[in-house]
Amino acid sequence: MAESSENVTIVIVDDEEMVLRSLNSLLSLETNYAVRTFLSPSEALDFIENHDIDLVVSDYLMPDMDGLSFLDRVKQMRPEVPRIILTGYADKENAIKAINDVGLFQYIEKPWDNNDLLIIFRNGISRNKLLRKLQEKISEINSAYGELQDIQREIVKTFV
Repeated sequence: MAESSENVTIVIVDDEEMVLRSLNSLLSLETNYAVRTFLSPSEALDFIENHDIDLVVSDYLMPDMDGLSFLDRVKQMRPEVPRIILTGYADKENAIKAINDVGLFQYIEKPWDNNDLLIIFRNGISRNKLLRKLQEKISEINSAYGELQDIQREIVKTFV
């Protein structure tokens, strides 16, 4: 069941080609998301630096850079983007550390359930879109407030 999603980009980083293919296939079949997959966290960071993205998914253990370090760099570059970590290790201590230190949106253990994963991705993307709308509205309100203050100053100058 395809979902209508305009201009949604998901970045997935894992050192296992099979995981990347599996997630890419799932998302291609079930969504209209643009999916960018990377075996290298460094290449993914280069992409993220130069492109708008809506969600990032990373493996926890990778040879070049661990997933927490990678997602921390993503957080520094794009703090509003939901970050998800995939792990084959059920380590509650690292899960808590990841959630607190990196501000994870979700911690998912391998093997995952496809339906749950799709729901998590959709929720992360929806959250991101809602936060963007909220920021836009706050900017509009601040702009309107500034205009009202200018009008008030003009009125005071004119009549006082």
